[in-house]
Amino acid sequence: MGIVQRQGLIGGTAASRIRVTGALLLAAHLAFVAWYALRPLDVPWVMPANLRPFDGIRGDFALGWVTGVRRAGESMALLAPLGVLLPMAGGRLAVSRLGSLIRTTTAVALVSLAVELLQTAVPGQVVDVDSLLLNAAGAALAHLAVVPAGRAWLRRAAERPVTALLMEEPLQGRTPTIPRVGIAPWGDAFPPSSP
Repeated sequence: MGIVQRQGLIGGTAASRIRVTGALLLAAHLAFVAWYALRPLDVPWVMPANLRPFDGIRGDFALGWVTGVRRAGESMALLAPLGVLLPMAGGRLAVSRLGSLIRTTTAVALVSLAVELLQTAVPGQVVDVDSLLLNAAGAALAHLAVVPAGRAWLRRAAERPVTALLMEEPLQGRTPTIPRVGIAPWGDAFPPSSP
């Protein structure tokens, strides 16, 4: 019983630390995204909104491969950390890889959609459906690159203390034994009661 309780405390403490760290980093990153994507821009003219998928990406690559790769990379990198931070804030180790990827990518797409809709009220910012697609793709790639390996490592780390705890001595110490008999004397197990 002591081993199970100690294992629960160790696993629970680590899991709660991971969740709290993930939640704090998630809040900080979302604050940065809100500042970066929703700040007013002072520009002489504004492009019209892009509501046709891949039109903006094609236009960026028409300006040159370097420009296209840079702009696509910027859009993918903006919400890519959410691909790791959302599962980290959830703190679950035993989940389906595909289910986790779908949940995370969907959540990031919804965050990106919210940002794009809020940009309609910000001067100088333009709605771009390609940003939504690239944001979700960046988060999915970050999730695939980090989360499965991280969860596997954490599962192995969580299993290690269990085997070490099973090999340890009990918490109360060894029971004294009589050398020639090999059992504990009743007098040591039950101290005499005074009448």
